[in-house]
Amino acid sequence: MNNTTASRRPAGFFDRETTIAQAGFNRWLTPTSALAIHLCIGMAYGFSVFWIPMTTLLPSSNTAASCSNTGLLQALTTTSCNWAVGHVTYTFGIFIAMLGISAALWGAWLEHAGPRKAGAIAALCWGGGLILGGVGVMTHQLWLLYLGCGVLGGIGQGLGYITPVSTLIKWFPDRRGMATGFAIMGYGGGAMVGAPLAVWLMGMYSDNGGNGVALTLITMGIIYFIVMSIGALSFRVPPNGWKPQGWQPSDKQHTNTMITQGHVHLKTSWKTRQFWLIWAVLFLNVTAGIAVISMASPMLQDVFGSALLGVEKTGEALTSAQATAIAAAAAGLVGLISLFNSVGRLFWASLSDKLGRKNTYYVFFVLGIIAYCSLPTWGHLGMAGLFVISICVILSMYGGGFATVPAYLADIFGTQMVGAIHGRLLTAWTAAGLIGPVVITLIREAQLDAGVAPALVYDRTLYLMAGLLAIGFICNSLIRPVDHSLHMSEEELAHERALQNEASVSSDAQLAARGRFGIRGVIAWLAVGVPFLIGLYIALAKAAALF
Repeated sequence: MNNTTASRRPAGFFDRETTIAQAGFNRWLTPTSALAIHLCIGMAYGFSVFWIPMTTLLPSSNTAASCSNTGLLQALTTTSCNWAVGHVTYTFGIFIAMLGISAALWGAWLEHAGPRKAGAIAALCWGGGLILGGVGVMTHQLWLLYLGCGVLGGIGQGLGYITPVSTLIKWFPDRRGMATGFAIMGYGGGAMVGAPLAVWLMGMYSDNGGNGVALTLITMGIIYFIVMSIGALSFRVPPNGWKPQGWQPSDKQHTNTMITQGHVHLKTSWKTRQFWLIWAVLFLNVTAGIAVISMASPMLQDVFGSALLGVEKTGEALTSAQATAIAAAAAGLVGLISLFNSVGRLFWASLSDKLGRKNTYYVFFVLGIIAYCSLPTWGHLGMAGLFVISICVILSMYGGGFATVPAYLADIFGTQMVGAIHGRLLTAWTAAGLIGPVVITLIREAQLDAGVAPALVYDRTLYLMAGLLAIGFICNSLIRPVDHSLHMSEEELAHERALQNEASVSSDAQLAARGRFGIRGVIAWLAVGVPFLIGLYIALAKAAALF
């Protein structure tokens, strides 16, 4: 033991070394901790349920002439004018930006601090951010909504998103893709659970007047803080050298040059060509997926219109009942998107354990190009069923790309600092989330201004997305193993493990964490599984309007 280690203060409750698993722990409890966090922060995808209610907080202001041209700067502090939809939707952009920034900034710290401390801070930031945002809505201060839900909530998003990654990969060296797929499936499914809950709470609170947005945000902030805290406190990390009982890396894994046997340091990894190629792969896959997410509902209505009801187009205006039915069908598509975005994360990530990560991304790009290029054809031929199926396939691969990339990074850069490297890579998501919707909107508006029929304006955009996937295919093909000279030396690896307060590999490591699944495991999986299944049922019920 060196002097630095000997002089360290006693480990605190939130320190990483106090979370090292003991004999009674079972590794299958770890995904439930990850799901508890990701199901909460995944509400980011469901925030659209708040936009319209947030624009009607002050009913009397709707007729005020002075509010007709309220700019963003005025909207930040006005208490007499309603916010525009464009004003409140900036919240989403802020917390997606902060997600990538915070994950990149604090990824290395997280590796040393451990999942319990990082998860607890994520719970405080996301839950507290929603509460602060609720106060902003209650006092009608837009800047406070941005600060709470956007900045503080975005930090919680970033820390919460990457908290489980390194831990899960170390617990499941035999199933890296499946392990991260479980957690990140929760992020995709968070909206399936959170959005219906938000709608129900707003309805309940609006019985006393108003639309209930503020109290809903505060209530959900409290709920999410509690659930995420339970998930964070239940995390355990494997002792150094731990392996699943009876498992040894297969000959295929040893001979597969795409799976490194070494470890690359964070400060080295982001300077490599491999990092930026994977960054581009994720950016392009996400940008193309965002195109469908942002356009799916209006695209279905514009392209098929009354045909969704089995009614021939006559040129006459739709009745209010027909318009409502078409909107319901489009909402059903949104429900299906949530479902395939979530389930696709577990499916594709698990499949990548068999196919390999590089081959899985090849499938994403080839199948994605075919699907994107087919959508205009299905629209012109009036084949709504094939149109919907293609969109669902695309969204499953959008989610699958998120879930597969942590294992891809572990294959290329090793497992020691994969959480921190993943944090840096998530800036690709931030870039895609900020750039993608703007480019797509500009293309759509330019075509409408040029007189292109609404049913045809999506064709060029979809072909452009296919082109982006073709570039992604090329980037993926250029990814090669990292040169051995860039791996950490034994001394550097030992130093890094010392910063994580990991002991050297010992025979005792194989005796730890061999506990039974038992009643504790059943309760843990029911706690995260039941809400997910309820959300799944609601999504399927909405999707039924399509059929």
